Amino acid sequence: MVTAAGPGWTPPGGGTDLASPARVYDYLLGGKDNYAADRELVHRLLAIQPDLSAVARENRAFLARAVGLLAGRGVRQFLDLGCGLPTHENVHQIAARHGPGARVVYVDHDPIVLAHARALLADDGNVAIVHSDLRKPDELRADVAAGGGLLDWTEPVAVLITAVLHFVADADDPAGILAGLRAELAPGSALVISHATAGTFPAEAARVAELYTTACVSPLVLRTREEVAEFFGDFELLDPGLAFTAQWRPRGERPPPRGQLLAGVGIRPPDRRDAVP
Repeated sequence: MVTAAGPGWTPPGGGTDLASPARVYDYLLGGKDNYAADRELVHRLLAIQPDLSAVARENRAFLARAVGLLAGRGVRQFLDLGCGLPTHENVHQIAARHGPGARVVYVDHDPIVLAHARALLADDGNVAIVHSDLRKPDELRADVAAGGGLLDWTEPVAVLITAVLHFVADADDPAGILAGLRAELAPGSALVISHATAGTFPAEAARVAELYTTACVSPLVLRTREEVAEFFGDFELLDPGLAFTAQWRPRGERPPPRGQLLAGVGIRPPDRRDAVP
């Protein structure tokens, strides 16, 4: 991974006393854009669930497969909410390989993520980096529009929310946020979600969630399969539906599931009023 700012770099105002989800994820993926609090939390997490690094890699691989699939279906606009730190296979790179001319807007509210993303990605005219917060949907679209105007909301947009919604508390009404997003999207648009669940390791997952609550800027909220499925609303889930990340259209032999992240890709169907009789 290319590092935009060295390990000693800190943004104005600090922000490194507690771990952050983006930097924890970066460390799990083997990145270098993280701090002592992030690494300490990861080591404590790995003591509970030693395969979390593999889970992070599987989530990243799911994202790559989903973006490639949607770009292959003709989607040319991608909105990556809670994008996290840049890595070696970013959404705009994957989308461009499958669909030349793809436009990508990355959104995050972590100042460290934004600084690194802008340093690495700002020279690409088909990429915009926007400071906004998924938990403030009334501001989100205005921020995205002001951040380069790359997205045409009358055409299909793929909204990517991977390993993010489990950091949105119930009090922030994630179901309502997703309902508002879905209503904004044109037919043919997509919703790509991965989300933490207690899965096949409920006791360990509960301990992981407790650690996030005490050592991270955002708590980890585990949700059931039914709760995650509700985030897709009336969007039509592509096969295989809602599955663990490793088992969502894997390349090659189907690996055993690591029961921590559920994933799915939903497509907004044509509006009934636009349907041909």
